[in-house]
Amino acid sequence: MKTLNFVVTSRAYLESILSTGERVDGSSLFSYIDASTSDLYVIPRFKTAFVNPFSEVPTINLLCSFYTKEGQPLASAPENILRTASRRFTKATGLKIKALGELEYYIIADKDVNKDYPAQDQKGYHASTPFAKFEFIRTEAIRLLAKCGAKIKYAHSEVGNFTTDEKYYEQHEIEFNAVDVDEAADHLVLGKWILRNLAYKYGVDISFAPKISVGKAGSGLHIHYMIVDEQDNNLMIENDKLSEIAIKTIAGILDKAKALTAFGNTIPTSYLRLVPHQEAPTNICWGESNRSALVRIPLGWILKTEMIKNANPYEIANVPYIPGKQTAEFRVPDGSADIYHLLAGMVMAMQHGIELPNSLEVAESLRIEENLFANDALAENLKHLPTSCAESADELEKEIDFFNTDNVFPLGTLERFVKILRSYNDNNLSEKLFQKHDEIKELVNKYVHYA
Repeated sequence: MKTLNFVVTSRAYLESILSTGERVDGSSLFSYIDASTSDLYVIPRFKTAFVNPFSEVPTINLLCSFYTKEGQPLASAPENILRTASRRFTKATGLKIKALGELEYYIIADKDVNKDYPAQDQKGYHASTPFAKFEFIRTEAIRLLAKCGAKIKYAHSEVGNFTTDEKYYEQHEIEFNAVDVDEAADHLVLGKWILRNLAYKYGVDISFAPKISVGKAGSGLHIHYMIVDEQDNNLMIENDKLSEIAIKTIAGILDKAKALTAFGNTIPTSYLRLVPHQEAPTNICWGESNRSALVRIPLGWILKTEMIKNANPYEIANVPYIPGKQTAEFRVPDGSADIYHLLAGMVMAMQHGIELPNSLEVAESLRIEENLFANDALAENLKHLPTSCAESADELEKEIDFFNTDNVFPLGTLERFVKILRSYNDNNLSEKLFQKHDEIKELVNKYVHYA
């Protein structure tokens, strides 16, 4: 997030800002823009307006888009890449994509915080106060996010918590509701911004990094999506089972999964999370309710049940059945993800799956029902995700022509991702760091606030 401040001194000045935006130095915002031609227009997007919850003076914030001197969208601006991918998908299919993110993070505080009612190591899932020490930050965050226009599904403490000689670490998650895919990216960025401001306010650290400590739960950024028609009807289910179009999109994501790590797993510690037996995927496959798979089909209220009546036997009102909640979950990304590029890449992969002639057969061949973490033989027969930024760069390089289709991702953008990923020189990182705890700690600390 970047900030440009205005003081409104007249109606004419306000109307000038809202109708023409402002100009900014693009070379200071984007490393690839030359200083000789660096001027860009920055144009507010009205639908993103919210009251800044941290400003002492009442302040309206708006997210913005970048435009060239010719008045055209800056092709390489991340939000424009996502918007372009989304519009391309809709033009080709007549459908839309809705998405939501699961934003996981650690709160890091003084170890004495955990002295009374100590949290049980790695048993923090859905813990309540006083065992969860920072529920108050989580609840303030979702309240502020809602005021800023984000659609919140729920929030809770997560599995990870542990204490070292110096610090207490407590993991939490905020999950959003499904909205149009470009809006979903905005909500995730706002979530990080609000959480970091609250950390600063309360004197703690917050990290979205994929790995905080070896043997402890890492933080992912799982992305759920659904395909909807023009009336926003969910098309993921047909005749009480997963629809053909849903399965085709899964095939597309699986086919491009290796390259998608370039946008969703962008730092060396990303690949310390993507290891077996840590509830993070390592193999290219999918399954229903299977947390060892790369794409999971979560419970989606497909069947009409009597659960509500069973839980509330004295309720006499006719409780309506509400369908349309089914999603598919991409479990690979983590908090280092470049969110707009990641979602744009996923959108392109989904369209690829819909257009792929044999996508249903591809999906069926990669469907699993077993726990991969308990079946090494099955895992060995499946393709593996990259194990380092270097491998991820190789996979993206193989797919440059695909992501450059219709110039959705400009060639320069893709080449920069490859260059940055290769700059880490992290080939065989896991093997090099095996049982070298001091070196692992140093690496984790280096990227603890990168995401």
